[in-house]
Amino acid sequence: MATQIDTAQRQIVIVKDARIRPMMGNQVLESLPLAGIPYSMVDPYILVHEATVRITPEQANQDTIHPHRGFDNIWYAISGSSSTGHSTGPGGTMERAKLEEGSLLKVRTGRGVLHAEGLGKDELAEGKIGSEMRGLLFWVNLARKDKDVEPTAQVVRRAELPFRREGDATVRTLVGEGSPVTLGTPGLILDVELTTGGAVTIPVDSTFNGFVYLLEGAARFGANRSRASRSQIAVLGPGGELAVADAHPGTRFMLMAGKPYGETPIYNGPYVD
Repeated sequence: MATQIDTAQRQIVIVKDARIRPMMGNQVLESLPLAGIPYSMVDPYILVHEATVRITPEQANQDTIHPHRGFDNIWYAISGSSSTGHSTGPGGTMERAKLEEGSLLKVRTGRGVLHAEGLGKDELAEGKIGSEMRGLLFWVNLARKDKDVEPTAQVVRRAELPFRREGDATVRTLVGEGSPVTLGTPGLILDVELTTGGAVTIPVDSTFNGFVYLLEGAARFGANRSRASRSQIAVLGPGGELAVADAHPGTRFMLMAGKPYGETPIYNGPYVD
């Protein structure tokens, strides 16, 4: 007998391991871009990186000034704290932004911004040598008509992000209803944690592309109950909700979704045109 699948629930159509990419002395887990995942399936999300940064004099004093253009750059502090710099001050002057655990920095790179990493420079000055921040960085495309907007920066503290219980999960909304953070297109970014394991069903707008990235643990996702675990990305098919079941205690994942632009980005290193 054929298995009946509820068409309202999204299936998982691809599950892949993030690849390890050495960058600036760190081992970065890159789950996007990834071979075998067409951009059209994750549009408007361009890049997802996870890394743990250790605060050292060498790390904080690296001269890594570089430009960005054409997308929203969001850096989320999963645990620990760190700092960085961007040319988003008056007249394009450099400003520092410090992230505590659970907070995020959004830089709308627009027509162009300088990013001066200086990762942990403020913490180094405070004597916090050897401390660590585990962070998630993601780039979200801007529509071609919006790529020349003025660059801006926004730091959002943990307490400013909506938090709720849903099923067996706690859900923190980085982008979505109640959050002060918006993308260039309607979107949803959730930090979902199942401390004791269990199940949860999360509404996802049927017009959105979407995927989950596993920060911890393992669970079964979608109507077809595909298993995904730590450091894997699972791409969602069509539907109006995502079912999560059989989550191990301590499972934590990011759900990222958004209305696609349907435009093909032109990549030129740190520029996305």
